[in-house]
Amino acid sequence: MAAASSPAGSAPAGPRPEPAQLQYSLLLEHLVGERRGPRQARALDPAALGGIPAPPRSEEQKLIERVMESCGFKAALACVGGFVLGGAFGVFTAGIDTNVGFDPKDPYRTPTAKEVLKDMGQRGMSYAKNFAIVGAMFSCTECLVESYRGKSDWKNSVVSGCITGGAIGFRAGLKAGAIGCGGFAAFSAVIDYYLR
Repeated sequence: MAAASSPAGSAPAGPRPEPAQLQYSLLLEHLVGERRGPRQARALDPAALGGIPAPPRSEEQKLIERVMESCGFKAALACVGGFVLGGAFGVFTAGIDTNVGFDPKDPYRTPTAKEVLKDMGQRGMSYAKNFAIVGAMFSCTECLVESYRGKSDWKNSVVSGCITGGAIGFRAGLKAGAIGCGGFAAFSAVIDYYLR
């Protein structure tokens, strides 16, 4: 007997491969479980979840991703963010300071609004520049340490905090540099612990 032929244009009959199923437990472990964290979620392989479909990236997308992951871009972003945050912090602290605008030669004279605003602007600019420098230094050194080590963990933050604090403190001497290194390293470790 001859085998029955299938209608023209139809696929041959046979078992179809089942699509991979999404493993929600693995996804939840990365989002709310023990392996939770922004860097771990980025490192999650979509194929391990059962194949989350993702279109291939174009050359422009790859270029933009390389630029955004570069140390220069991270340092510039931290510099701008530090400038804005420092400026806001400086204006805020000047706003609650009772000595803003006062003339030490004539302490009984009430300062004008123009003098107070001028002092607030100067303090805001001073804080903005300092925060921008510290942010750029820390971000750049952390990126360089991470690139050198090839790992993304808490040690990068501690080492870059020590380098940044030491560089800032060494302007005042060796002891201040050592204290700055230890202080920034400890602060970086605490912040990294709570953010991861």
